[in-house]
Amino acid sequence: MPRSVLVTGGARGLGLEIARMFAAAGDAVAVTYRKGEVPDGLLGVRCDVTEEKEVAAALAEVREAHGPVEVLVSNAGIIDIGLLPRVREEDFYRVLDTNLGGAFRVAKAVSRDMIRMRRGRMIFISSVAGFKGTAGQTGYAASKAGLIGFSRSLAREVAKRGITVNVVAPGLLDTDMTTDVPQSARDQILAEVPLGRTARLEEVAATAVWLASDLAGAVTGAVIPVDGGGSMGY
Repeated sequence: MPRSVLVTGGARGLGLEIARMFAAAGDAVAVTYRKGEVPDGLLGVRCDVTEEKEVAAALAEVREAHGPVEVLVSNAGIIDIGLLPRVREEDFYRVLDTNLGGAFRVAKAVSRDMIRMRRGRMIFISSVAGFKGTAGQTGYAASKAGLIGFSRSLAREVAKRGITVNVVAPGLLDTDMTTDVPQSARDQILAEVPLGRTARLEEVAATAVWLASDLAGAVTGAVIPVDGGGSMGY
């Protein structure tokens, strides 16, 4: 039976790759998005994850079309690059509210059905910036570090209900969100990566799909870096 899968921020980049991989495996996949178009084969649901009412409306639409969400991939996120003295307070909190607050709102909304069904998979897309830190990305790194603490606490809350909660932490990826990263910063990041390359989107997506599989049924509270070894030791 196809599962009801929801990928937030799933209309482009990594989120789209994840959504397509779940769909290729036979699942019924819905993606949230704020603008643009959704590729064929996916249910697109407009949703700003910083708005609780929009999250509730999106979940109702997904439930009606595919049934209660059984697999959540919380991927929606933004980045704001700038050294701390130049970072505006509103921009700092906008990143936190989207990346961490949005994950909280969506997870809270889907958890009710998962607890009732006594099964479910929650996968949060963090970043190695959350434990290594990255200059010029204080808000982004803080939000991604927060996801790790949030997910591990949630994993303890819902384990006895048959729900697993895990984190995938990619390194630098080639997506629309990273186009503003200066080449000098890219070179510095890659210099610290033993494999000498960025991870491919399909490699990160495959990790998320595996965490949602029966074979990963005993994996919860884990943080899995997919970064070519660049975060080894953290």
